[in-house]
Amino acid sequence: MSNPSEVRVIGGGLAGTEAAFQLARRDVPVTLYEMRPARMTEAHRTSGLAELVCSNSLKSESLTTGSGLLKAELLAYGSVLLRMAHETRVPAGTALAVDRHTFSQRVEEGLAAEKYVRVVREEVERVEPAGLTIVASGPLTSPTLSGWIERFLGQENLFFFDAISPIVDSQTIDTERTFLASRYGKGEGPYLNCPFTEEEFDSFWGELVRAELAECHDFETAAFFEGCLPVEEVARRGRKSLAFGALKPVGLLDPRTGRRPHAVAQLRAENLERTMYGMVGFQTRLKIPEQRRVFRMIPGLEKAEFLRYGSIHRNSFINAPACLLPTLQSRKRSTLFFAGQLSGVEGYVESIGSGLLAGVNAARIARSEPPVTAPPETALGSLCAHISAALWTPFQPMNFNFGLLPSLPERVRGTLRRREALASRAMQVAGEWLEELA
Repeated sequence: MSNPSEVRVIGGGLAGTEAAFQLARRDVPVTLYEMRPARMTEAHRTSGLAELVCSNSLKSESLTTGSGLLKAELLAYGSVLLRMAHETRVPAGTALAVDRHTFSQRVEEGLAAEKYVRVVREEVERVEPAGLTIVASGPLTSPTLSGWIERFLGQENLFFFDAISPIVDSQTIDTERTFLASRYGKGEGPYLNCPFTEEEFDSFWGELVRAELAECHDFETAAFFEGCLPVEEVARRGRKSLAFGALKPVGLLDPRTGRRPHAVAQLRAENLERTMYGMVGFQTRLKIPEQRRVFRMIPGLEKAEFLRYGSIHRNSFINAPACLLPTLQSRKRSTLFFAGQLSGVEGYVESIGSGLLAGVNAARIARSEPPVTAPPETALGSLCAHISAALWTPFQPMNFNFGLLPSLPERVRGTLRRREALASRAMQVAGEWLEELA
């Protein structure tokens, strides 16, 4: 067999690095392009590959959750990034959370050890017509490349606004007012909980909804991703929206009182040393002075020092149903793939999954083999089928959820039992598909 064609991967995020690993593991030469640090984005803080921007959590590992089922499938498919995530995890109850710096470092070291991978630190402004290319430049694609994509696809890229949560210096948290616990005692009890009395919560909520917002163009017409709404936007939906949402106290008892608090703000460790804690569910677009003023009203954070403030950024994505096949190939050019959040999937694990499939299919084409479509009964297959054929307009990015899976042949009563049955079928079909590929 002749040497397979080299594949260009544009973007060193989760999708791009996973695609590069999949290509290299199949002995296909790959050049991975990352524009940082020569050109930074408005959200990234480092030049590291696979940098996690919004949160350090890859969500629940339970098979009865969408994120848990998708992770289980991807591990079965040989996801390199998910294996590295497990190697660099920090305690987070039933969720998979990682030490951001160590995870990024592990990914860089892993790629450096792959003899078929070459990393180039420069901005790619357009995709050449010859050769195989995976565009995984992410929602913060540079304006120049984004403009080329729009011209190539013949339509403007869509966008929404996303928000990031603050990170707090653990040495400045008043641990006398907080307690460590996970909901219902599940997991390793790593969350640091800040309990509110009803009076404290009412005061906090009142100041939060009145706080000044950072100015940004297009906010009057642009939408936020519903799964990552700024905390102040949620609060404006009503006083109970936070107490029944990100600040819900369900499953938590304050060991000092033996009672459930009125509301709880949770902090999650950002690194193994627990010197940094991220504020769970506190993505925000408040002005920095307002973040200091309002978030210091949270019990235990009265003297908190913020290592990173919350912020917002614009996320771009293509109109996938009009542009992509379920193989993640462009409808206009079979040698061009899109992966990651630019392709219309939403979430860390979903980005890894799309990068995995794009890498596998690019490798197959490089070896003159036909691309494959993941079965619709699987989490990955149903997600790719959805983004390539969503019926409603305007198209919006999608996390994997159980509603994307085809119905079971027989009715199963109860949400938990139905999800267990769907997950069991998905894993069985995924295993059978892997045997066929092998």
